[in-house]
Amino acid sequence: MIITSSSTSVAANSTIILLDKCTTLSQVRQIHSYMIKTNLVTTHSLSVAKLISGFSESSNPSQAVMLYAHMLFCVHDLKGIEFSVPSVIKACGRSRAFREAHQILAHVLKTRLWYDPFVTNSVVRMWLELGEIELARKVFDRMPVRDLISWNSLITGYLRDVFMTMKVKDVVTWTTMISACVLNHRPRKGLDLFREMLRIGIRPDAPSIVSVLSAIADLGFVEEGKWIHTYISANKIDRSGSSFIGSALVNMYAKCGQIEHAYHVFRSISHLKNIGDWNSMISGFAIHGLGHEAIKLFLEMEMAELKPDDITFLGLLSACNHGGLTNEGQFYFQTMQVKYNMVPKIQHYGCIIDLLGRAGHLQEALRITYHMPLEPDVLIWKAILSASMKHNKVETARIAALRAIELDPEDSSCYVLLSNMYAKVGMWDEVGKVRTMMKKRGVRKIPGCSSIFVNGKVHEFLIGKAMDLGDNENVHCMIEEMVSKLKLEGYEPDLNQVLLDIEEDDEKESQLALHSEKMALAFGLMNIPHGIPIHIVKNLRICCDCHSFMQMVSKIYKRRIVVRDQNRFHHFENGSCSCNDHW
Repeated sequence: MIITSSSTSVAANSTIILLDKCTTLSQVRQIHSYMIKTNLVTTHSLSVAKLISGFSESSNPSQAVMLYAHMLFCVHDLKGIEFSVPSVIKACGRSRAFREAHQILAHVLKTRLWYDPFVTNSVVRMWLELGEIELARKVFDRMPVRDLISWNSLITGYLRDVFMTMKVKDVVTWTTMISACVLNHRPRKGLDLFREMLRIGIRPDAPSIVSVLSAIADLGFVEEGKWIHTYISANKIDRSGSSFIGSALVNMYAKCGQIEHAYHVFRSISHLKNIGDWNSMISGFAIHGLGHEAIKLFLEMEMAELKPDDITFLGLLSACNHGGLTNEGQFYFQTMQVKYNMVPKIQHYGCIIDLLGRAGHLQEALRITYHMPLEPDVLIWKAILSASMKHNKVETARIAALRAIELDPEDSSCYVLLSNMYAKVGMWDEVGKVRTMMKKRGVRKIPGCSSIFVNGKVHEFLIGKAMDLGDNENVHCMIEEMVSKLKLEGYEPDLNQVLLDIEEDDEKESQLALHSEKMALAFGLMNIPHGIPIHIVKNLRICCDCHSFMQMVSKIYKRRIVVRDQNRFHHFENGSCSCNDHW
């Protein structure tokens, strides 16, 4: 049999599909063996990239390094190699592979990969993981492009170097490291450090408590927060001595989906409530879409003769936005200016523009955008873009997207929103152009990721698979069961949410079924006892199909489901959602 380039491409694409459906590491290894036998491993790097990603997350990451070396030696088509490099760099750090790390750095320096910030940031993190601070700094100094991630990684690395060499570490030292982790978007590491501090007998003070509560709020899972709350009470850490602890507890419970607990803490604060306490509670109501409750609390605050600040109004406007309270939002936007003589900041304009756009008042939103005394930022243009997509204003969406990309060319969400808008109206050629633009600029789409806390462990899911490659098979079976039950009750998958050029409806349904939040939900239904709410955290906005899916599951399975997405909370119960389909 003569293998042509077209048949090789078909085989490669089929292999990629198979890899996406793998449920265990042994299945990945079987496909690896098949690729070697069929010579596919020497002809197509995109297939190999999938293997490398799987091995880098496994218990034996060194296999990813070995496979990458084999690919460089044998593969003829290195198209897409940049997708493999971050995974193999991560594997080097995890497996302590110093020699291979040097070799990969040499390879990166000699190729176009050196100009890819995603790759070079991975190299910096790898050297820091290996404890090679000076090498990390040398790479950092020579990087063609440095972004916020580059600086944060290096600063955190320096702090950890200094931290590990200190013979005596007091509570201030530990708190500094915990705070650095939280600020560098590494809340799990900050929580681990707090546990280690307790283990060696260092008594936390108020600032360390505030930092770890912030970490837990970022993670979104409340069990650790409840334990910290109990620790505060049991050890008589004086909340009146630090009013920030009360605010931090309110913020933690609200961001972990426990708004009732947040309100209870707010009411139980013994000291005279300061502006931070009120702001935390108003903002908590906001992310849960409880606009009327936020307004009621604001009026109570006014009655207490406590003057609101700009954060108060930001929370209040956000609450009106998430609650769909258009008239109230406009009223309080005027109130802050007329009654309190406050000049709105860009964030306040962003809230009111988003509120008007969501409500269908796109022309008014555009009027404010073009006439406000501040230059519109990327968030405002993304709000216009989202509103334009919602109300099918293609040309306005295109203009807003291009303005957003111009302001922040490295923000992948701007490109994704533009691409999604074109996909929604079937303009697939334009979708291709946007994706080509992203590739040329080295911009990568942030993958959707959902996490769920079960039995003391955080389980993470990407589209189609669990991060640890161990839970997929049962999860997929559970999803099939859910889809089957829901269809009997009238569920019809929203195929418009599949933003890929796929002709067959069956394939579109398969894509929708494997969204990360559905996988997390399936895992939760299998492992969380009946009567206990299922809490899911997603890094992006929940899609319309997943939203409808969650509503029906809550009714058919008689479960309460709480989802925190990028913007807000959704509380699903008995077939309805707290957002009233306004998000």
